[in-house]
Amino acid sequence: MDTIASLFSFITWPVSWVIVQFHKFYGWIFGDDTGWAWGLSIVSLVVLIRICLIPLFVKQIKSTRNMQVLQPKMKAIQERYKSDKQRQSEEMMKLYKETGTNPLSSCLPILAQSPFFFALYHVLSAIASGKTIGVIDQPLLDSARQAHIFGAPLAAKFMDSQDKVAALGASLTDVRVITAIMIVMMSASQFFTQRQLMTKNVDLTVKTPYMQQQKMLMYVFPLIFAVMGINFPVGVLVYWLTTNVWTMGQQMYVINQNPTPGSKAQEQYLNRLLKSVTAHGEVRGRTRRNTVKRVVAKGPDRNDLERKFITGLGKLGLAAQEDGTVEKSETALAEAEGGTAPKRQQPKRQTKAKRQTAVAQTGAAKESEEPGTGSKTSLTKQDAPQDDKPKSAGKSAASGSSRQAKSGQRKGPQRPKHPSKK
Repeated sequence: MDTIASLFSFITWPVSWVIVQFHKFYGWIFGDDTGWAWGLSIVSLVVLIRICLIPLFVKQIKSTRNMQVLQPKMKAIQERYKSDKQRQSEEMMKLYKETGTNPLSSCLPILAQSPFFFALYHVLSAIASGKTIGVIDQPLLDSARQAHIFGAPLAAKFMDSQDKVAALGASLTDVRVITAIMIVMMSASQFFTQRQLMTKNVDLTVKTPYMQQQKMLMYVFPLIFAVMGINFPVGVLVYWLTTNVWTMGQQMYVINQNPTPGSKAQEQYLNRLLKSVTAHGEVRGRTRRNTVKRVVAKGPDRNDLERKFITGLGKLGLAAQEDGTVEKSETALAEAEGGTAPKRQQPKRQTKAKRQTAVAQTGAAKESEEPGTGSKTSLTKQDAPQDDKPKSAGKSAASGSSRQAKSGQRKGPQRPKHPSKK
């Protein structure tokens, strides 16, 4: 670790200078040799660094959003090459290159902090060894060696020996208890931050290499920090615990105010937004208006949660506008009510026997309804003289046989035709 820290010695002087400036301020309040003065100086260093890294964090969020936009294309690639993992990976890399998306952008804040982290480690190691470094001269060095945070010296480590800890004016038990608690808190905050990102702010309907990467980091990073933490000085543990808490709070803000489309966080956010619009009749706040504006701009490309939100506005008689506001609209209300109507049921297909029976009944009904046939025939048969019956019967038989001959149909009862052929 000391060898790696020495590689970043070029920023040791700026880091030590910033710590000394904060120490002057907090020393005036708490005292120069107190652990509060030196500990809060390290915390203030973290806050200053994280404020400077906000542009990188914004870039990270944009890259994450680009990854979400590519989810449908990634899913299509997965379905197309599901039996060929190598080709699937090649197509994914090609897609990243074409769209200019970097799946490793989530590591940018950590990579950017690394030089400051190792520089601070180098400064604290010099303090533990009794050496001046950067702008920390001998009086400041003596003051830092006397500073204790809850009984643990600023430069003490979990793995330090009894003699080394005693030289710093502390007991080994106090040092190991304090460092163990800080290591557990550091690892737990890292795990909670990643887990919060995976469970609330990621669209879980599509599995991609990005998703697998985030899931792996959720377990790998806490283990790395737990193993490496036993070799960190107390001051470095204060630094890393502070930056983890900052990241956790920053992530919670993003999840609540700018969630990933299709995620659980977006569902909760849109539900809160719909309740607010229901209570006040308008969209309050610039951030919320920007959210409504983005949903309107998507048009037919909205996800299910966004369509549900637009339908909810329609039920209230409101329509979302392009500028992010809402206005009363009877058309939106009618569309929302029409969208909730039950779907028309398709008639069940009848069996062949039922269709034949229906055709036969229809034919019989038509014959009985033909005007001037059935009644006249019955009267003719009743009024006709007895000697005419054989003659009329013969004629009817002859006409029947001629019709059969013309049609070419076989004798006997005929099967009714299919309704489509009739």
